[in-house]
Amino acid sequence: MKTETIQLTRASSKGQIVIPTKMRKRLNIKEGSLFLISSEKGVIVMKKISTKINPEDLKTIRLVEEAWKDIEEGRYKVLSAGAFSKELAKW
Repeated sequence: MKTETIQLTRASSKGQIVIPTKMRKRLNIKEGSLFLISSEKGVIVMKKISTKINPEDLKTIRLVEEAWKDIEEGRYKVLSAGAFSKELAKW
């Protein structure tokens, strides 16, 4: 996974968050692109989706829900930045 997949951004006064240009181009994000968004305990997860939720999107939702449950029940591990990037690339 390239380091450019982890970048910083800020929220505007209206709560809007800018997705950096390199990420928008790589993910083909255009005006009106639709996202699934979930949050729990200060962590936000976003996934670009088509206008219809497909089985892959539902799988992602389930995985996120399972991850929150694992965190709440203490079943998680601490990873270095490099190991985290490798795990994230699998998604």
